[in-house]
Amino acid sequence: MAVSSHQSVTGTTDGLYGPSVADFWNLLKPRVMSLVIFTGFAGMFLAPTSIHPMLFIISLFAIAAGAGASGAINQWYDSDIDAVMQRTQNRPIPAGAVEPAEALSFGLIISALSVLVLGLASNWLAACLLAFTIFFYGVVYTIWLKRSTPQNIVIGGAAGALPPVIGWAAVSGSLSIEPLLLFAIIFMWTPPHFWALALFRNEDYTRAGVPMMPVVAGEAETRRQILIYAVLLAPLGVLPAFIGMSSLLYGAVAAGLGLNFIRLSRALMRSPDDAAARRLFGFSIVYLFLLFLGLVIDRAIMPEWFLAGVL
Repeated sequence: MAVSSHQSVTGTTDGLYGPSVADFWNLLKPRVMSLVIFTGFAGMFLAPTSIHPMLFIISLFAIAAGAGASGAINQWYDSDIDAVMQRTQNRPIPAGAVEPAEALSFGLIISALSVLVLGLASNWLAACLLAFTIFFYGVVYTIWLKRSTPQNIVIGGAAGALPPVIGWAAVSGSLSIEPLLLFAIIFMWTPPHFWALALFRNEDYTRAGVPMMPVVAGEAETRRQILIYAVLLAPLGVLPAFIGMSSLLYGAVAAGLGLNFIRLSRALMRSPDDAAARRLFGFSIVYLFLLFLGLVIDRAIMPEWFLAGVL
């Protein structure tokens, strides 16, 4: 067990009694896990069929646990660079609260249990997709892509884009164009979201030797890439309204959100400073949240609108 005199913001005290529950909780990357829970829920809610509410909750819990487990594996492998980055130096391993071997064991055990629980609670298609997501994030992205290419976020974003697909499969037992569109939206959203972060955390990534786009290609090229992705993302966000997945009201809201994403990306091109990057980063979180919330609300009330003859 690790012994440390470090006192972190997470509630870890002196480490004399080994890792705390809070330490293991932080290994799961709870902020990332909250996004997975939300998008996974959206995929489950939007699916054309339904499952028992208890199985719904268990399946969603398993998806969240799998995402958290991959986060623990990520922190095990990245503990060396986490220690030199200001943004991550208080994570449990670099803070001395958890040993790397403990984090890896924890991640592997939770990974196996989450896949098993999802398979038993829903179906094995969803379980296999969850297993692939954990492998992709923990091995393909963390071990291979992150330290080898500036396209790490572009390719690795597939892992973060899969939760709504897993959720859809957990409920319906199949896949179709709708969950693949949800995947495409998150996949296209991921690069501008993380590159905006990388712009105002460039010194961190440079110090750690992580080849993020601003480190390798420069900040000007990164801003140009952000604008390109924003332009490609905006119509994807509207597309559910044109394939029968949502109403035109959702489409109008999504169009407004997409245009604002483009506006902030253009503003970042004109005013290349940290403040503009922070504004875009903050809005990108709001954008994805409102987009998926809009889909859920639209699906919840749309049948009543059709019955009332409003649409």
